[in-house]
Amino acid sequence: MTIHREGYKTIAITALLFGAINLISFSFLSASFPTVAMIIFIATLALFLFIISFFRIPNRTHTLDDSKIICPADGKVVVIEEITDVEYFKDKRIQVSIFMSPANVHVNRYPMNGEVTYNQYHKGKYLVAWHPKSSTENERWSVAVKNQYGEILFKQIAGALAKRICNYSAVGQKAVQCNEYGFIKFGSRVDVLLPVGTKVNVELNQVVKGGVTVLASW
Repeated sequence: MTIHREGYKTIAITALLFGAINLISFSFLSASFPTVAMIIFIATLALFLFIISFFRIPNRTHTLDDSKIICPADGKVVVIEEITDVEYFKDKRIQVSIFMSPANVHVNRYPMNGEVTYNQYHKGKYLVAWHPKSSTENERWSVAVKNQYGEILFKQIAGALAKRICNYSAVGQKAVQCNEYGFIKFGSRVDVLLPVGTKVNVELNQVVKGGVTVLASW
């Protein structure tokens, strides 16, 4: 397991706060209120360890298959439905949405090989990630990739806690299946828009792993 580069600054700040809070706590409370000092220590340690865990990148064997579309994120499948895409395709698509809780790994990976044909950041609201309108009204970053099988669009969507979307892709760039293309801080969701007729290999409420679980097949 390694730590994502997006976490270095946050972890450093958290470590400084952890040290400062407990230095003050043990200096002024440990003699008269040792139980309170210990509670503060345990609570701040738990928070510090959670922050480290949030930015983890676990060691995994990724699924590489040109005929498959791989899950771009860890989490739980919360939507599988046919929708009309108003942003890019302007036609009907199958939307598969993956909700990421703060406990999930938040690295986002390319679901397929191909060429990046679209990359667009959208300012927006911060509705809870499971809200039906979060796909179109929340802050989000949309990327489309095309290859010999077809073209899909996937969106990093901010939620009530997620206030920063990191995206490293660019139009014309080569997308390599399961390589990292972004990161969302502190919980949100990823929507994948598939061509109608694509075989979906996941089910509602299924727990999936980014770069591992097969989302759909061409």
